Amino acid sequence: MNRKQLFDLIRAKKSFLCVGLDSDIEKLPPHLLEFSDPVFEFNKAIIDATIDLTIAYKPNLAFYESRGIAGWHTLEKTIRYLKQFGDNVFTIADAKRGDIGNTSLLYAKAFLAGGNDGLDFDAVTVAPYMGSDSVTPFLSYENKWAIILGLTSNKGAQDFQFLESEQKKLYESVLKKSSSWGTVDNIMYVIGATQAHTLKEIRQIIPDHFLLIPGIGAQGGSLDEVVANGMNQQCGLIVNASRSIIFASKDKDFDKNARSEALTVQTQMAQHLANYNII
Repeated sequence: MNRKQLFDLIRAKKSFLCVGLDSDIEKLPPHLLEFSDPVFEFNKAIIDATIDLTIAYKPNLAFYESRGIAGWHTLEKTIRYLKQFGDNVFTIADAKRGDIGNTSLLYAKAFLAGGNDGLDFDAVTVAPYMGSDSVTPFLSYENKWAIILGLTSNKGAQDFQFLESEQKKLYESVLKKSSSWGTVDNIMYVIGATQAHTLKEIRQIIPDHFLLIPGIGAQGGSLDEVVANGMNQQCGLIVNASRSIIFASKDKDFDKNARSEALTVQTQMAQHLANYNII
């Protein structure tokens, strides 16, 4: 999915919501455990209930890799299910990969290649700590995206990301340097919603890049603050909510509760898009 298609999708659905498929098998509604692949059944129900309200889905790989071969089968089935919706959905592998060049080439192939070579996600999250050769292999796939960790929402972000050198914080240097490795058409950035107060300064460095914003909902980030400080003329935001939507209920009608939570967020997003004359 290229940049224009992504913007068109935002306008069509009046949404910039991403649903995180952090599908912890220990938190699933009990009745799903009767199925041979309960996590896939859960994912499928969540997708069916929210597909008209969200532009993107983001499986967090930890919840799949931790289950070994079975988890990988679930992940593959989930992405194949999402692919049937074509350009109606943007898919993100929340893998946070980052290694030397030859290894990154294979990580990029695993997540971005199509056919029998890879999982064919539209985007993958990437850690930039090892420099350009850990990121550029992900930029060689047409209409695919590397989503670089820029400023994260976890408490430990304070350990390194705000360290200053020559009157610049480390995350600011990362944003400026890494933006030169690609373009606004193949690089996005992860900026945590709990760091929304920094978005005005971040937009001075990367005014036109799309930002993946996790941290609203269960983590306490403010959608209003994210929009006020980070939205641009093409929206420029993909805001993720995971637990607050997918685990809204453990009852048999969990999918209806998930839809209700997603609809609440989408309704707020539609109003913001209207306020900015995007729709």
